[in-house]
Amino acid sequence: MKQIIAEVRPNCKLLKIEQITDSVYKIHLTAPATEGKANKQLIEVLAKYFSVAKSTISIKAGKSARTKVIIIG
Repeated sequence: MKQIIAEVRPNCKLLKIEQITDSVYKIHLTAPATEGKANKQLIEVLAKYFSVAKSTISIKAGKSARTKVIIIG
């Protein structure tokens, strides 16, 4: 099980993941931060990035904040 901190930027033109440190990532999403669309896209992007199933990723803290604590595995 891995825990990461994600600084999320919704409504960006390009989808991009930047690794800042071993457990801190800056993630640019194209989805807006309404109705959970950005969180849904975040889980999809992280699942592809870490090559895991979407069901193994959960947002532990910060569901409505830009800085989120995410559990993978």
